Amino acid sequence: MWAPSSACRVRAMKNLKNSFHKYAERIELYKRFGCDIEKERKFILEKASPLSGDILEIGTGKGYMAITLAQLGLNFTTVDISAEEQEFARQNIKHLNLERFVDFRIENAEALNFQNDSFDIALSVNTLHHLKNPFKVIDEMLRVLRPGGRIVLSDFTKKGFSIIEMIHKMEGRKHDAHTVKLVDVKKYLKDQNLVFEESSSKYQEVFIVHKK
Repeated sequence: MWAPSSACRVRAMKNLKNSFHKYAERIELYKRFGCDIEKERKFILEKASPLSGDILEIGTGKGYMAITLAQLGLNFTTVDISAEEQEFARQNIKHLNLERFVDFRIENAEALNFQNDSFDIALSVNTLHHLKNPFKVIDEMLRVLRPGGRIVLSDFTKKGFSIIEMIHKMEGRKHDAHTVKLVDVKKYLKDQNLVFEESSSKYQEVFIVHKK
């Protein structure tokens, strides 16, 4: 049976440490601008509680929310269209020895490969502004959600967006965001006659949508 060499194991451990170092660096960078993103994630989950049953996360990204969910001991499925982004998240989850809680899937959130009524909670945090067709994604979240289930939608406030734009500029990048805002999502939910609650912190807006 093939076994990885010592050199392979050393490289793997180095990659894990580098990935987690970048994750920790980004958290500290947010704090320099006055935003504690770990506290913000906890705020979102407090508004979404209780968290139980089958949970789906839309938009793994670099794994910020996935790490928080796993640290709470929650079993969940997380999807992202980017294998590269999700690998970053996977490495950080592995570094923290939390792999047993997470089922990683590469998926297009506009056409999920899950049956109707598969999940009790579907959440998407700081992903909506990246989506070309967020309403299609919301429809898919509703489709795979069981009756009585909840959708948790959260994105940055104006203050939150200003911070992430400054951070991207410091890193020599541009923060890409599409034109659909949470106010447009709010109107869409109302037009669909969906019952929802809304809350906000300084940096995050949160909608909790209830499926009848």
